[in-house]
Amino acid sequence: MHQQHRLDHQTTDQPPPTPAARPAHPRPHRPGRPRTTPARLAGLAGRLTDRDRMLCRLLAEHRVLTTGQLTDLAFPGTDTAEHRLVILHRLGVVDRFRPHRRHGSAPYHYVLGPAGAAVLAAERGVTVKQLGWRRDRLLGLATSQQLAHLVGVNGFFCALARAARQQPGAVLMAWWPAQRCAARWGRLVHPDAYGRWREQGGGEVDFFLEYDRGTEPTARLAGKLTGYADLAHATGIATPLLVWLPTPAREAAARRVLLHPGVRVATAAPLTPCGPAEAVWLPVGGGGPRRRLAALADAWYPTTPPSTPPPTEGRHA
Repeated sequence: MHQQHRLDHQTTDQPPPTPAARPAHPRPHRPGRPRTTPARLAGLAGRLTDRDRMLCRLLAEHRVLTTGQLTDLAFPGTDTAEHRLVILHRLGVVDRFRPHRRHGSAPYHYVLGPAGAAVLAAERGVTVKQLGWRRDRLLGLATSQQLAHLVGVNGFFCALARAARQQPGAVLMAWWPAQRCAARWGRLVHPDAYGRWREQGGGEVDFFLEYDRGTEPTARLAGKLTGYADLAHATGIATPLLVWLPTPAREAAARRVLLHPGVRVATAAPLTPCGPAEAVWLPVGGGGPRRRLAALADAWYPTTPPSTPPPTEGRHA
């Protein structure tokens, strides 16, 4: 750890030592990351690809993404992702940390770095401060109790993005994080995210997501339904609520209380190796086989009268 040089107050009349008389062993120098000056920002412009800039925008909106999640979003494989992310880290475009784990090593978690924030601010014609970027807050996520939940929510959507890349005609059309949802609907509901998913020939569905880690009573989870019902009544848009649960046992317990006449709810628990786009969803109040995400609209709207807009019209976003 570096110690700053400090001259102690002299107790004699002797002058302080000249530079030549100082010890021959200076403190070790560890170069810090260079400041993002206008000249350096201009130099970065030619080094960043469209994919790099997309990653900056994703990190700005979703705060933290792991190596695996960034691979799902933008890279053909882990090796390619790791190689590029090392370069972006050295350039200051991204920062990274590894949270503590009791067993094994956590993957690198990436957040927007100072150079990445400067690039985004320049693109938008604002200052870094106006962008809302705070390096201390982002790196503080490493010890935050909310980190696992945030990474879990982001992982849900990164899995959808991976499915869209692998499946022709599938598209993740919308992915709003919690803070964007709160800005729009916070008076009534605070979902973990809002999304829209489409499959060619398979349907399209808008949804709110509640990502449950089993840390609160199921009654509290059920208590959120009132807000969603009020929102549906106020807007005239009955957006379904998807609840992703950690285990089949937790899902079974939640399904007993997630009943509300004004809210369409479907639940799922991780069924390895199935992801959220696949046939893992079971509408509450109904039976039958589990459905693909895109097929949930058919569960709630088996027939749509011509006078009634289908669920993909008049949507929130």
